[in-house]
Amino acid sequence: MEQSETEKRLVFLRGFIGKELNGSPSHYMNWLKPLVISAEHGELFFSYIVRKEMTNPSGMLHGGVTAGIIDDLIGATVYTLGLGHSFTTVNNSIDYFAPANEGDLITAKTAIVKRGRTIINLQCEVFLPSKDRLIAKGYSNMLNIG
Repeated sequence: MEQSETEKRLVFLRGFIGKELNGSPSHYMNWLKPLVISAEHGELFFSYIVRKEMTNPSGMLHGGVTAGIIDDLIGATVYTLGLGHSFTTVNNSIDYFAPANEGDLITAKTAIVKRGRTIINLQCEVFLPSKDRLIAKGYSNMLNIG
C-alpha cells in the first residue's frame, strides 16, 4: 500500500526525533536548527537553543526571531496535513510574556485551532522549560492559495 502525502511528511519529520532537523524546504528552519521532539498530524513540538545571532543587543531572544519560530513552525504544521495545495500566512498575532537568553533551551508547540476550506487557524506556544514559563504565544491564519 502506498503512503499518503501526510504519512510521507510525518515519516520525514519523525526521522529527526531527538535530532537536529536539516534538509527542510524552509531555509529559515534550517538556520534555526530545531530539535524535533514530536511530529503528529496537525501538531509539532520542537526545541531550539538560543544562539548569539538570535539575540537582540541586550542578549535576549529577539522578538523577530520568536515571531519567525512561530510562523515557521505553524507553516510546517500545515505541511504535516499533506494537502495538495499551498498555504501562506495572512496574519500573525503574537503576545510576548517573558524573555529567553543566549544559551537557553526553548520549546515550541503548535496546534490547529480551526480548519476551514480556505483558512486554517493555528496557534504556537513558546516555552522556557527550565523555568516552566510561557515566553510567547502566537496565532496565525494560513490561506489556501491553490
